[in-house]
Amino acid sequence: MGGLPEQKCIMIIAGEASGDLHGAKLVKALQKKDQAFSFCGIGGQALRQAGTNILVEASELSVVGIIEVFSKIPAILKGLSAAKKFLKSRKPDLLILIDFPDFNLHIAKFAKKINIPILYYISPQVWAWRQSRVKKIKKLVDHMAVILPFEEAFYKKHEVPVTFVGHPLLDAKLRTNTKKKVETLNTIGLLPGSRLGEISKHLPVMVEAAHKMKKLNKKLDFIISCAPDTDKEWMEEIVNKNPGPAPFELVSGGADKVFERSVLVVAVSGTVTLEAAIFGIPMVIIYKMSPISFFLGKLLVNLEHVGLANIIAKEDIVPELLQEEVNPENISNMACSMLEDVNGLEIMRKKLMGVKDLLGEPGVSERTADIAIDILNRANEF
Repeated sequence: MGGLPEQKCIMIIAGEASGDLHGAKLVKALQKKDQAFSFCGIGGQALRQAGTNILVEASELSVVGIIEVFSKIPAILKGLSAAKKFLKSRKPDLLILIDFPDFNLHIAKFAKKINIPILYYISPQVWAWRQSRVKKIKKLVDHMAVILPFEEAFYKKHEVPVTFVGHPLLDAKLRTNTKKKVETLNTIGLLPGSRLGEISKHLPVMVEAAHKMKKLNKKLDFIISCAPDTDKEWMEEIVNKNPGPAPFELVSGGADKVFERSVLVVAVSGTVTLEAAIFGIPMVIIYKMSPISFFLGKLLVNLEHVGLANIIAKEDIVPELLQEEVNPENISNMACSMLEDVNGLEIMRKKLMGVKDLLGEPGVSERTADIAIDILNRANEF
């Protein structure tokens, strides 16, 4: 594509750790296609390192659960105010929104009023709950770049401009778990999430479950994934508050560092479970939130599964433990029974690799960058 004649300002909003990583790759792809861009917005370490001027830290805004959001209201209002102020004063040439729907759709409404074109990359899960939001998206968003194979048909049905670009995890050099037979590994990976609230709820339970597993199988070791922008010392404090026989190692950086050393993982539901599927790692998916949030969620969500691998495959490939099921005994029993069934683990691994095949092809960031530049070029014509 031809370069744009003068420097363009692109505002990008990624309110969560995974969106920050995917947004950073998109920024780099845009920089490769045309150097005449400046970037600013809301994000974290990855977007900053990619050259984005961060107005508000994403970690200040991220929260899960309908009830839990109340504790973040002051920070969210501050973030909304900062984003609107920048939109109004700078009038960026393009606004790119990444997931984070309640915040981003509010910002989209403001941006639309001042005629800023909008690309929404990584769709809110409107297909799962609160489908009425698709009407708002149709009014506000110029184009949806979706990452799950069934999302394109959903948006086309509602006459929203859409392109299935593939899943951005395909651009991360996740290796396939083919190098070792599973029976030669003795390490369990624990992935407690990236948000503080998630980690606080899940890590203590995971640690206690690990102690129970260690008592049943003396050979087991445990590694804990420490997500970017997460305080490693704080996580170590949580581990140390729950002493027992299991040894733990905290591993910073990408989750693939945990996958490549693990026979299976216990993972909080989210993008990381899809990373595990791409890598071909058997897993137990867990998720716990406040009782009220869970009750309201069950009323609103129209899904049989919570794990993305299961949702995409439309079958129970990996076990899920939710809410009151998330306790040390259940996690330990499930994981240990899986370890005893080597053939079952291999079947699960092969099915997970089948999920990978449904996610598209590498080059996701480049395809999304092409859509962004097309929107900018079309805006220049008016």
